[in-house]
Amino acid sequence: MPVADVYVHYVNKVERKDRTEAELIKVITWLTGFDSKTLKNHLKKQTTFKEFFKAAKIHPNAKLITGSICGVKIAEIEDPLMKKIRYMDKLVDELAKGRPMEKILRSGL
Repeated sequence: MPVADVYVHYVNKVERKDRTEAELIKVITWLTGFDSKTLKNHLKKQTTFKEFFKAAKIHPNAKLITGSICGVKIAEIEDPLMKKIRYMDKLVDELAKGRPMEKILRSGL
């Protein structure tokens, strides 16, 4: 499945909660190590999640992302690709819920 297919839902989710696409991009680029241009290229090329995360350099503090997403505890996810996808889902959820950006990006921890 292409990341772009889910990205549009991420944008809708955060904008419904008065957050911006720019904030969404900041969260995704923090997690993946991509700059915004590279992220947009992946979206335009319809890159699959597998290819997307294979090219990513996951932030070292991503391991600090905890909790549950869709009823599944992130710590219990064994598949590395699924764990990275759920990291991104969790960050988007936190953004949509109004959590401060410095906490979402695990800075100061």
